[in-house]
Amino acid sequence: MRVSVFGLGYVGCVTAACLAELGHQVVGVDVDPLKVDCINLSRAPFYERGLADLVADNVGAGRLRARLDDAEAIKDSDVALICVGTPSNCDGSVNLAHLRSVFHSIGKQLRDRDSYFVIALRSTVLPHLVEGELLPLLEKSSGKKIGASMGFVCNPEFLREGSAIDDFYDTPLTVIGETNPKAGDMVADLYRAVTGPLIRTDPRTAFLAKYASNAFHALKVVFANEMGSLATELSVDGQKLMEILCQDTKLNLSSHYLRPGFAFGGSCLPKDLRALLTESQRRNLKLPILDSVLLSNELHLRSCIRLVTDLGKKKVGLVGLTFKAGTDDLRESPAVEFAETLLGKGYELRIFEPCIAPGSIHGSNLRFIENLIPHIWKLLTKDLEEVIRDSEVVVLMEPLDSEMRKALRFFRPGQVCFDFVRTVTPEELPAGEYRALTFDPLAQTTSEASVA
Repeated sequence: MRVSVFGLGYVGCVTAACLAELGHQVVGVDVDPLKVDCINLSRAPFYERGLADLVADNVGAGRLRARLDDAEAIKDSDVALICVGTPSNCDGSVNLAHLRSVFHSIGKQLRDRDSYFVIALRSTVLPHLVEGELLPLLEKSSGKKIGASMGFVCNPEFLREGSAIDDFYDTPLTVIGETNPKAGDMVADLYRAVTGPLIRTDPRTAFLAKYASNAFHALKVVFANEMGSLATELSVDGQKLMEILCQDTKLNLSSHYLRPGFAFGGSCLPKDLRALLTESQRRNLKLPILDSVLLSNELHLRSCIRLVTDLGKKKVGLVGLTFKAGTDDLRESPAVEFAETLLGKGYELRIFEPCIAPGSIHGSNLRFIENLIPHIWKLLTKDLEEVIRDSEVVVLMEPLDSEMRKALRFFRPGQVCFDFVRTVTPEELPAGEYRALTFDPLAQTTSEASVA
């Protein structure tokens, strides 16, 4: 395929050279004559392990060249990969100066082009900036709309300096956020020889995936450093500690717990976090990441409660009361706090929790729930259908099994179903309004998803 790569920095130059090595005809574009001259002289414009040989081999083979002139590059390509920098402004926001210039320039070159062309953005930028500024600029300067004559794709990179070439060929994932399948197909074809999963999604999700990835990496570094600091204070080898932590690939290094949903609770997580924080404070050791976890969890719970109270409907059914499905442990369950708050505000509750019943729990577990909700046994029912029939709002706080799902047929017009754990789909509700905490493409909203 014929490809132009705009921006010949670390990402752009590595991308251009690697695509050429895969057999594509690649022309790189940059405003810096030094970078352009280096590549055309078969030299890498900066050091990256293996890049010099890759550039030399592909320039020599006639698959890679560089230009200052974007008109020639667009003329000789069918896909443009944009890899220019997105530095921070003084206030931390994204500086779009380089991207605006490139989008405007590409648009002008596409004004008189008849054949289909795809713009793929690899630079890191927030989705609303692309939708609100860059794509309108592209359409205005080209006189064309994204769709029939040109396509747009978000194609974030996951390259690390120092191992960028290895990361390109053996990538953890290739993400394509496409505006239409034709554009996505063309970009996917660029990476047909690259290992790793290929993920095709919408542009918004693709853009934010890059930010989520980098934020998670930063969080892991800080978490490891905070645990290392605490370990040192307690005369423990922090390296050995984290090596043990990383041996658990079932829970610690896995997708477990990495799904947006309801707040955490239970007899372990809150208690142990408090113990670590109390000890660190006693030793005058600041652990701001760990210190913010409980606060963040509490704010999330309050946000969930507010979603329900803002509706103004007083009859609420809760599905799930223990801190997680499949247990009878109610201690520090966020669902219990949810129920307690609504009761304190005068709401009428019906609660379905299959794992508890009068006489089934004892000791501290029993004392905890009866202290918080003295009349709990009058609110509980084993009949999910009854909860749905008697409620104006139903809140799902634990997954539904196949038997429980049968009760969904009792939803009626005017009811609202809040699914805090994404256990059902809007299509499973014959009537009523489905809402979830995370974005649902069908709803076209980024606050809470809502499908009537």
